[in-house]
Amino acid sequence: MNKSNVSGKIDQVVGKVKEGVGEAIGNERLANSGVADQLKGHAKEAWGNTKDTAEEVNKTARTEADVRREQAHTHANSMRDKITNAAENTKDKVNQKLDDIKEEQRERRDDIRRSA
Repeated sequence: MNKSNVSGKIDQVVGKVKEGVGEAIGNERLANSGVADQLKGHAKEAWGNTKDTAEEVNKTARTEADVRREQAHTHANSMRDKITNAAENTKDKVNQKLDDIKEEQRERRDDIRRSA
């Protein structure tokens, strides 16, 4: 609830009292003024409700944006980890294959030396 809501409710109550007093004493002008105050109060209250709703929508939008940012951040971290792990696994496989080739070459050299 904001100032517009409170002010609107006050105007409605004051208007209702003015209308009642005006009708009770036969003063059309006072009764009509009371109705006008009530209308003004309803308009203020509606404006206050509009502002409250807009604020709620903004809060939701900010929350959604924060969630999306966090999801994007998490996804980016996950993708970096996957890429790094894939590169490391590839490096390890290449190194293992190179080690196998080196071992084969040592064995061939040893075989050549033994047969010579």
